[in-house]
Amino acid sequence: MTDTKPILLVVACALVDADRRVLIAQRPEDKNMGGLWEFPGGKVEPNESPEQAIIRELKEELNVDTKEACLAPLTFASFSYEKFHLLMPLYVCRKWQGTPVANEHSALKWVRPQRMRDYPMPPADEPLVAHLCDLL
Repeated sequence: MTDTKPILLVVACALVDADRRVLIAQRPEDKNMGGLWEFPGGKVEPNESPEQAIIRELKEELNVDTKEACLAPLTFASFSYEKFHLLMPLYVCRKWQGTPVANEHSALKWVRPQRMRDYPMPPADEPLVAHLCDLL
């Protein structure tokens, strides 16, 4: 019998601007995987849909507002970390209100998908880059 790990459902969002750049956010140094770049998002709370979680997380992390109709699922990551298994759907959002600000991150950067590999990312985020390159 294999050792089972809890499954953690986390959502991520690729905000895409008019120039087809994607917003990535740098994790604070004092957090787990500090300094790495990631897509904004976070844990899905109990009784919350993934879309509701993205809308909430974008408001908390970046101070931007969007609607469920503006979120398009693109792909997902399934990655086994030491203590849990991460399942992370990635949504694309091209329409939102407000200018993103780093409320919970060290920095934000608009990056062309082909250049995203220049920024070190957590292992679960890395496979998502190829899908964004294909899309954009």
